[in-house]
Amino acid sequence: MTTQTLTQDRLRAHPRQRRRLRVRLRSLGPLALLALVAGLCVQAYRLCLVEQLQAHWQNYRTGDTAPGRNVWLPGYRVTIDAKPIAPGLRNLSGITYDYDHDRLLAITNMPMELLVMNKEGDLEARYPLVGFEDTEGLTYLGGNRVAIADEDQQRLDVITLPPREQAILASSAQSITLALGLSHNNKGFEGVTYDTRNDRLFAIKERDPQQLYSVSGMLRSIQGPLNLTVTDLTAWVERGRYGRDLSDGYYDPRTGHLLLLSDQSMNITELDEQGRFVSIRSLRSNLGGLQQDAPQAEGLTMDKDGNLYVVSEPNLFYQFQKR
Repeated sequence: MTTQTLTQDRLRAHPRQRRRLRVRLRSLGPLALLALVAGLCVQAYRLCLVEQLQAHWQNYRTGDTAPGRNVWLPGYRVTIDAKPIAPGLRNLSGITYDYDHDRLLAITNMPMELLVMNKEGDLEARYPLVGFEDTEGLTYLGGNRVAIADEDQQRLDVITLPPREQAILASSAQSITLALGLSHNNKGFEGVTYDTRNDRLFAIKERDPQQLYSVSGMLRSIQGPLNLTVTDLTAWVERGRYGRDLSDGYYDPRTGHLLLLSDQSMNITELDEQGRFVSIRSLRSNLGGLQQDAPQAEGLTMDKDGNLYVVSEPNLFYQFQKR
């Protein structure tokens, strides 16, 4: 396994580089040094580095305060690290667990396809998505139904998976549009996850600003009279800035907790039923045990055994298991 950590031996082996660095720093004037420090501080703020380090320290200091009632992300280790799903596959942007068939479903947005995979990340089937606009996330609703998040339109499309590989038409979907906090810079709904027990779907807006909504009565309204309740849960993600953006989420039915994925900050955070911070896991090489940083983590889910899955653009698959 490679590592990006520079050891003391390597530092001692490059005294000339250290001297060059000292000369460069001395050549900078006070204003230039101040600008450099200010730039580093701004970058740290943008990536929420201070908040992330505080969260990691809190987990290390307290440990799991409610074993069995938390997902507890620090307890997970990498078991499949950056496995390419298929040659030529790109723009992998979401993943969900199909508990009816004990398999994984994923989605791409250029070209737009729904993929069927096993839990080892092997591709088994591909369904072209026709007439959709910008497919970014998906979640399994049960009974072969899947909700797809359309980022540009801030629309949730519910489709039924055909029994065989074939095109899935947007015209056959039932949909709901949440035109809330519309953005014209491709920063709409990036992720979606579903709470089966309470028929509650969480829609996740990436940033500018980060937003989180729950839509209750989703399946009941599709199957019968319209009765939807939309709740703004944005305060949950504003309370603790652990991610620069929000790429996806997963609602864990065993704990009632919500996992949120950040691509830019390269982490996953766990929130409880009230949106309070519980735990954090890094997707960086030095903190997360990966061979390399996850380049652009876009999708997140868990299976019935509690295994955790992440997908990253262009076509990388990660599996994590509890120690």
